Amino acid sequence: KKMKSISLIFGVISLVRPCTATFSTFGTRGGNKDDDEGNIIIVNLDGSEVTVSDNRNEIVEDFFRGSKGSLELKDAVADIANNMTFQLIETRRSLHRHPELMYQEKYTSSIVQSLLTELQINFTTGWSINTHTDFIPGPGGYGVVADLGTGKAPCVVLRADMDALPILERTEGVDEFISQNPGKMHACGHDGHTTMLLGAAQVLKSMESSLNGTVRLMFQPAEEGGAGAKRMREEGVLRKEPVASHAFGIHVWPTLPSGSIGSRAGPLLAACDRFEILIAGVGGHAAMPHLTRDPIVAASSLIMNLQTLVSRSLSPLESGVVSITKFESGEAFNIIPASALLRGTIRSLTTDALLELRGKVERMVNTTMDMFGCNSTIEWSRDYYPPTVNDPELYQTFSKEVADLVSDEGHVREIDPTMGAEDFSFVAESIPSTFFLLGQGSGTDPPTNYGLHHPHFALDESILPKGVELHVNLALNALKKLHKGDQDATTSTT
Repeated sequence: KKMKSISLIFGVISLVRPCTATFSTFGTRGGNKDDDEGNIIIVNLDGSEVTVSDNRNEIVEDFFRGSKGSLELKDAVADIANNMTFQLIETRRSLHRHPELMYQEKYTSSIVQSLLTELQINFTTGWSINTHTDFIPGPGGYGVVADLGTGKAPCVVLRADMDALPILERTEGVDEFISQNPGKMHACGHDGHTTMLLGAAQVLKSMESSLNGTVRLMFQPAEEGGAGAKRMREEGVLRKEPVASHAFGIHVWPTLPSGSIGSRAGPLLAACDRFEILIAGVGGHAAMPHLTRDPIVAASSLIMNLQTLVSRSLSPLESGVVSITKFESGEAFNIIPASALLRGTIRSLTTDALLELRGKVERMVNTTMDMFGCNSTIEWSRDYYPPTVNDPELYQTFSKEVADLVSDEGHVREIDPTMGAEDFSFVAESIPSTFFLLGQGSGTDPPTNYGLHHPHFALDESILPKGVELHVNLALNALKKLHKGDQDATTSTT
């Protein structure tokens, strides 16, 4: 597969922004311009101007030299991020109006590409092609990967997901930017995730010449069941030169206070698989059940039996979930149908336990159908998700310390694992990584404590700068850590 490589200058932005005529980009109103000395002048939305000399930042350079600490860097980044609040909100709302399902994120990808182009950031497109079009609609290929910095090692990845959910939005108080695509909604905060990473792109670009390594931005489609991160991994995003040493991701979290940060070492989110069971019986008149093989009774018994798998088949010290989420059968009150359909999910905190549950589900289906004289087929998802595991050493000795500085509470909340799943797990499976949960549950207008995937879900937009701040601090501190490690390794061998 060939990637489309784009290296653009301001003069050709219009070639890649067909959808953004009314879209305000970060930090610019009349566009960027040059002064008499060739410096870039950024014209802010309030009319003020900021001169950037060759994308250098003295505080960042002092940080890499060791004369400035992480706290001073954090304060400088926070000032920049907070001054971007208005632009971040406008960007997020533009994305929120146009939610797109997995492997169909054409508009979202065009917005990302347009903003990267305006920032003069090189990027490649065509990532995350849908390899299961028989199972999931949409061609895919809307992923975007951008590199900033030296183009040389060390390299770290910052990742954001972009897709929405098949939910009819019912959030109140957001009429000016409510979903314009009926039946589709950003109910998991991915519009916010994409916005935060775009904000980080602008901050990092403003200091690009001062970076001591490469920061790779991974704008990923198809997180909501499509394993878009796995597709990008298969396509080589983690093998791309310079090869990344660490990766970091963020997810908004409604059960944590806004501005707080939660995470833990080891498993944070569950492994997950989905299944569909088709039960075939013998239909007939409801008055003569003895002449039928009732698939509803068989399915009902199966649902109850499956609930014993976790309570009686897994060790009490292991975690697991088996949930039936759809039961469909019959069309008339006086007819016993010939078939029934069940859909559901299994989850665990280890891949081994997930595969063990999968085998137990299949055996339970077979034995239950034998008992009722029915036939059945079971179909699993094309890609089960492994658990999202934070590398313990990276988390305890590095990532947590950086997030402690950024959190409004001054520390990272140690939280229990959750049985939700996340395909950042495919990245964390390959390189040492950390995934953080960014609290957003304190907003009131509208309330932002509705759960993920809820039709009333709302994002607390006040945390958008906090996400930018976390991304940038993780990237800069990781580059410094990795560069120092390389220097120490070189010194020890000379």
